[in-house]
Amino acid sequence: MAASPPESPAGAASWLAGLHPQPPRGALSPVQLAWLGDAVWELHQRLERCRTPGRAQDLHREVVATVRADAQARLLSRLEPWLSEAERDLVRRGRNRAGQGPRGGDPGAYGQATGFEALLGWLFLHDPPRLVELLDHLNDNDP
Repeated sequence: MAASPPESPAGAASWLAGLHPQPPRGALSPVQLAWLGDAVWELHQRLERCRTPGRAQDLHREVVATVRADAQARLLSRLEPWLSEAERDLVRRGRNRAGQGPRGGDPGAYGQATGFEALLGWLFLHDPPRLVELLDHLNDNDP
């Protein structure tokens, strides 16, 4: 009798289940981590939208709304009570390296978003189970 495949976790971040830490050879800057975290967050949002059928244009608009700096800044504020001191420090370092952001945007929100992305990038490389925990927390407590 063949063994059945393991059930995938029910959480929103199930696409990360089983991912192993892949730390880089050298230390990455907060900006590099944010660059990676941006990709992780967008992929997470796109995969969430693929759970149900929809028009590509509508799905794209939904994803863009969640990857904007102001949306990421709000998400970070919801996560802050759950973050360790080391995670808060990583967010701070990302925020401090953010620069002004796009013209006409809120520099504060852009900094918070960069900190959020730096955290996601670092967790993706070093602690995928913690990343899953935080992403599931955001989805479970979506206002």
